[in-house]
Amino acid sequence: MNNIQEFQRKLLMDRSIPGRIGSILPDLDVPKQNLPRPELLRDNLDFPELSEPEIVRYFTNLSRLNFSIDTNFYPLGSCTMKYNPKINDEIAFSPDYAGLHPNQPVDEVQGALTILYRLQGYLREITGMSGISLAPLAGAQGELAGVLMMRRYLLDNGQTQRLKMLIPDSAHGTNPASAKMAGFNVVSVPTDDSGNIDLKALRAETTNDLAGIMITLPSTLGLFDQNIVEICHIIHQAGGLVYADGANMNALLGQVKIGALGFDLMHLNLHKTFSTPHGGGGPGAGPVAVKSILEPYLPSPIIEFNQELDEKSYYLKSPNKSIGKLAAFHGNFGVLVRAYVYIRSLGDYGLKQISQNAVLNANYIKEQLKEYYNLPFDRNCMHEVVFSATKHKDKGVNGLSISKRLLDYGFHAPTMYFPLTVDEALLVEPTETESKETLDLFIETMKTIDQEAQSQPDLVHDAPHNTPIRRLDEAKAARQPDLRWSRSEEP
Repeated sequence: MNNIQEFQRKLLMDRSIPGRIGSILPDLDVPKQNLPRPELLRDNLDFPELSEPEIVRYFTNLSRLNFSIDTNFYPLGSCTMKYNPKINDEIAFSPDYAGLHPNQPVDEVQGALTILYRLQGYLREITGMSGISLAPLAGAQGELAGVLMMRRYLLDNGQTQRLKMLIPDSAHGTNPASAKMAGFNVVSVPTDDSGNIDLKALRAETTNDLAGIMITLPSTLGLFDQNIVEICHIIHQAGGLVYADGANMNALLGQVKIGALGFDLMHLNLHKTFSTPHGGGGPGAGPVAVKSILEPYLPSPIIEFNQELDEKSYYLKSPNKSIGKLAAFHGNFGVLVRAYVYIRSLGDYGLKQISQNAVLNANYIKEQLKEYYNLPFDRNCMHEVVFSATKHKDKGVNGLSISKRLLDYGFHAPTMYFPLTVDEALLVEPTETESKETLDLFIETMKTIDQEAQSQPDLVHDAPHNTPIRRLDEAKAARQPDLRWSRSEEP
């Protein structure tokens, strides 16, 4: 146990003195309720008794152990951990929105429904699609909604034999899981030497049992497939549908409409491209957008506008062939509000700047570091760049060690060992919100680590050295997690 952990332990438990009070509860202002059954009650809850300043210091020191986008650079590829404008949080937290209940009558929440209706329109325009549902609560749930709609559409058209779903090996890992959950048989399609989908392998799979393909665009290799229009044509000619995993829309925003490329449906990660970075696994929102042939199958509810005579109102609608509800209510409202504010704040010009700057930043890092780290595909990347740490392996240093060493310099680690098709992969996404000064410092740090790996490999291999927690046995931590601390345990 290091000094910081020892300090935290002493501050919390060993400093507890009976009778010290950290807060004073107000008088009860609601009817007193009966206690639960005696067997459900305990008399000996071992809570520390501390003064208010000590409690505040304890939690403040804990918060300082966390890494966040508010404290430093977070180059986590494929997760778009970019800065979240505080005005988005401020508006989403306002009582007018945060205080609403999803069971309130629609005539009492017309303002909230107005926001959702307008957001639907903005996202239709951005994607080039005909219909959209804001209901999915995450990107993976948006994927599931998409493939369920594909399945229902094929069944309604008598295409019961179409059960084969193609997944490029450069796709996000949730794609095959979503397809399998919807009842499809997953077939992987390889990447060619240029980083594009292998067209020969693709054509070989276009048999009469083809349901469609799920394409991550740009791919997890950080590349825009140069044959994407032809790929959509090949799948359509074979009778299949084309799904776009839009989680990497940060690279395309305002530059290209997915619908115009030939895709039939897609999902968006609002918690990545449109604010609310999802550190810690949430919150999220994964709206699904579709061409007109799939609109009847959208998950409910859809927000519609009704104008009869002098009455104007917004209401909730379920499409006539809807795959049903994905959650109890209308989607993750707080994330939807943030996305709405983000779009309105930036406007057309600002949204285009997002993708321009994200792509520029990634290519700047690529050009500055490709002499120091292997580059599997030396071509213009999109919003993220994939390096490989294979050149350092002969010194006993791998991608994990390089990532751990970055922590010593105050940077979060990039995504490691993903995509799986690149050996010792380091996936870096700078996002559009980082300055050139920050990128230059990151670049110089990566160069320094490269030099350390050559001259002092043990220094890198044993990293991190100055973080609150040293390197863990990650396999043991996953299989035997230690989730509790007891006063009786030895430090």
